[in-house]
Amino acid sequence: MEASSLIHMQSPGLGHEEVPASSSNINNAASITPHPSNCLTACSGRCFRHVQSFNLDEEIQARRYNYRDYIGFATLPEQVHRKSVKRGFDFTLMVVGESGLGKSTLVNSLFLSDLYKDRRIPDAIDRVEKTTSIEKKTMDIEERGVKLRLTVVDTPGFGDAINCEESWRACCSYIDEQFRQYFTDESGLNRKNIQDNRVHCCLYFVPPYGHGLRQIDLEFMRRMHRKVNIVPVIAKADTLTSAEVKRLKDRVMADVEDHKIQIYQFPDCDSDEDEEFKQQDRELKACVPFAVVGSNTVIEVAGKKVRGRQYPWGVVEVENPKHSDFIKLRTMLISTHMQDLKDVTQDVHYENFRAQCISQISQQAIRERSKLKRDSGPQFESSITDTDRLLLQKDEEIRRMQDMLTQMQEKLKAKGHGPMFKSQLSSPKSEGDNKRDSIVNV
Repeated sequence: MEASSLIHMQSPGLGHEEVPASSSNINNAASITPHPSNCLTACSGRCFRHVQSFNLDEEIQARRYNYRDYIGFATLPEQVHRKSVKRGFDFTLMVVGESGLGKSTLVNSLFLSDLYKDRRIPDAIDRVEKTTSIEKKTMDIEERGVKLRLTVVDTPGFGDAINCEESWRACCSYIDEQFRQYFTDESGLNRKNIQDNRVHCCLYFVPPYGHGLRQIDLEFMRRMHRKVNIVPVIAKADTLTSAEVKRLKDRVMADVEDHKIQIYQFPDCDSDEDEEFKQQDRELKACVPFAVVGSNTVIEVAGKKVRGRQYPWGVVEVENPKHSDFIKLRTMLISTHMQDLKDVTQDVHYENFRAQCISQISQQAIRERSKLKRDSGPQFESSITDTDRLLLQKDEEIRRMQDMLTQMQEKLKAKGHGPMFKSQLSSPKSEGDNKRDSIVNV
């Protein structure tokens, strides 16, 4: 073999060896022999030790060539992913609507759970004077190693009383309280383990038997649309035909636009998204408000078990797109737009609340500072407001006028009016003279 076809290598304790540069001899398993005792004379570069050493050097050279322009920040998404999965996620969902519209059933269908095992349905007598209350249930869900802490806020009693003018107040107070608690925790010293209980989405159930939004629906949405992401849902859509569902959707959206109510707006797709995702986004936007059907019953249809409702005329399948928008609602709420709902809550609704709190705190501090400067005296005149400066100027003018009056009285006494006053005081006076003197003195 010629010298140009050999590569000189050195192994520890073995000296220089000649290894064939041809990769066919190295990669061929049949040509590799065990490491003999007399390696210098017997292996001819074909033993396992020499072949492994050659392959290792070749791999190192390849890595040096490939990683020459590699920095490493391309792994940041993986780092964020690992950290987020380890920490877990939080999501708070509020469901609002009259009793009997299937709120609890829909929530159980969405998350394949049973949150309301021990619920007692109130009778008609209890509903007459019942007010809106808040019930919060929390559960931990894990799917493919991803942990989700789900909090469902229910509002039993909403719209059940005879007078429903204040039905929205309990929901508004709860949302503001969660914002206030988060603001307090965020402004505190220990900000490491802040628990996020803010409401990220509100499913508002519209009854199917109306001709659009009622007054109670409009009042609630007007009060809440700047505090939470509102997603309108038409409940019990199986009671309507396809034409009736479409007509009711159009009326609901027309009422929303006429009263300038801001429901949750789907974000626009990026230009680099694939066509399938864009088509899915267009379908989701066209389905608002979602007409849904919920069921916890599993029925066997054509040899397949599905969630649905059994009627004398047939079966309504919950997950059938022809029967309900349940799949689209679940896709939007969980698969595609859950993070966007949280981002809008953080960047829009919470920031509005935070700005109001900071403005109130600033105004209160300004009022207290002005009062303190006003009570401290004129030494702070250079740093006070225009109103306070004007008040101090008026006070100074009043003092100057008082000093001028005092000087005029002293001059009158010095001109000789003093003895006259003494003679008048020494002589007897009548009652009328006393009255005149009192008038003059005054």
